[in-house]
Amino acid sequence: MGHEVVSHTVATRWKRYGKDRLYVTAADGVKVGWWDLATDQAHPETAQHAGLLQEAVAVWRSARPAATSPEPGSRTEQPTPASGPPALQPSPPSCAPAPAPALTPAPVPASQSQRIEAAWDDLAQHRPGWLARTQAESLRSASPVRTVLARALQVHTEERSWRVGADGEEKVGARLERLARKDPRWRVLHAIPVGSRGSDIDHLVIGPAGVFTLNAKHHPGKTVWVGGDTFRVDGHRTSYVRNSRFEAERAARVLSIAAGAPVPVTGVIVPVSAKDVVVKRQPDDVFVVPRMHIARWLRRRPAVLDEATARLLFDIARRSTTWTG
Repeated sequence: MGHEVVSHTVATRWKRYGKDRLYVTAADGVKVGWWDLATDQAHPETAQHAGLLQEAVAVWRSARPAATSPEPGSRTEQPTPASGPPALQPSPPSCAPAPAPALTPAPVPASQSQRIEAAWDDLAQHRPGWLARTQAESLRSASPVRTVLARALQVHTEERSWRVGADGEEKVGARLERLARKDPRWRVLHAIPVGSRGSDIDHLVIGPAGVFTLNAKHHPGKTVWVGGDTFRVDGHRTSYVRNSRFEAERAARVLSIAAGAPVPVTGVIVPVSAKDVVVKRQPDDVFVVPRMHIARWLRRRPAVLDEATARLLFDIARRSTTWTG
């Protein structure tokens, strides 16, 4: 990489809770990586970014040598390309009532670190409704004739439930992706597998207003009525509120463990294509927001996260290994 390329990178210093980091991005917004100024260690986004990261940091340091020296007694190593995205140790999010002590993970031997880093999948690559669509296609492939007949006769089957669910997730996902394009401070993940029993989170949203789990409920032409913890579809009571509450609490536990600090998560139920949605009273700790209003509702929530914390939480949440414990 030449110096002309380095001149088209942006270096942003971030100091908080005892940490001192320099984040480097390309002019087009692509992440190059970050440098720990306290320990003088490189954390490139990919191995290919290692050289560019080192050169960008050198240029940044040349203008301020006195301010960037490692702390006395800190360990200094030559930066080496990483085999995958680095392990993150983010600061507590600003939405916590008070800064909690960061939980520092036990040191991982270098020989094991590369193996661990290579093991996780990037959930940011998941399309909305991907897991539900996969289930529907699997059931259709197992019984193609039965599926065709059931569709023709409008019989409700397990395949139909997964397929309609996937349609709903795609519709909600499209709204969220549009929000993220208009305002990059909002970051979205879709179809997150959780644990080992087939559970998943339809959408995880991280932005200025905090962290949210969104559960899409696709009921074309139906009437939705909500009164506190009671959620009815055409008069039939459902367990949607209880399930959304559990999903948000579980996500909060998982993210808090990974971040080493409390990460509050809010559950949201998103009715899709309903004929009418009547919310007499919102549940105490879960919200019901129709798909057409979800982006506006998120934007109007009070800001509780700064950009650096939101970015770090997203980098934690996008790793499949965060959710498989």
